[in-house]
Amino acid sequence: MPQLEVDGALLTYDDEGPRDGDGVPLVFVHGWTADRHRWDHQLDHFSAGRRVVRLDLRGHGESGGAGSRTIEAAAADVVALLDHLKIERCALVGHSMGGMIAQTIALAHPERVERLALVGSISRMTYSRGRGLLMAASTLVPFKLFVAANIQRAFAPGHPREDIRRHIRASAATPREVVMTCYSAMRAFDVLDRLGEIRVPVLLVHGYHDIQLPVRQMLRMAKAYPDAEVRVIDAGHEIPLEKPAELTAALDRFLTARG
Repeated sequence: MPQLEVDGALLTYDDEGPRDGDGVPLVFVHGWTADRHRWDHQLDHFSAGRRVVRLDLRGHGESGGAGSRTIEAAAADVVALLDHLKIERCALVGHSMGGMIAQTIALAHPERVERLALVGSISRMTYSRGRGLLMAASTLVPFKLFVAANIQRAFAPGHPREDIRRHIRASAATPREVVMTCYSAMRAFDVLDRLGEIRVPVLLVHGYHDIQLPVRQMLRMAKAYPDAEVRVIDAGHEIPLEKPAELTAALDRFLTARG
């Protein structure tokens, strides 16, 4: 289990697959209260033919440190790992908060990103007044209830309850400071007006039943990107858990398409 120290935090990561495989390395970034194992299906599939890297973000999973106070700070951790692994250019895949991190890297370091895939992610957090008040109020409830409410609504109707409970327990094990700090960082994130600067092929994969980050917000992104492909899946917000094989297939097609 390799680790890298970055600004006092030990970041745990996996680096698998052939160094001389097909295409540039594939780098996966997970979302809020998750860990690198969100990408187990994709790691198993893609590492047979190409180099695959995934990490636990600061304060998540098996990585130490407090949660990043900004999305830019989290992006800097990922870039530090790329530098450490001597990966000059990669295909970058991010889920939810991880997609925000991926977009930030693509904007700050365009030379490092060959393709960009965003799974259940957006470029600007937008709420109605009522939704904004509800989200602000939710931070005042007991921590475990706050986490449970957010994770429960991340899955599409009909998803097995025991699986949801298992992921609620895992998310609630993330330190409170990390959860709340990253939550604030996501709420402040906004790069929508800069998407025209990202000139690489982009894949937007979104769940039809996503009520955390609704499809209409993703479609607004799609119009802003110069070169974007859209795939809507019959799932909620947690596509890597709900429909891992469909996600892998969509990524496979995207990564092998000419761009």
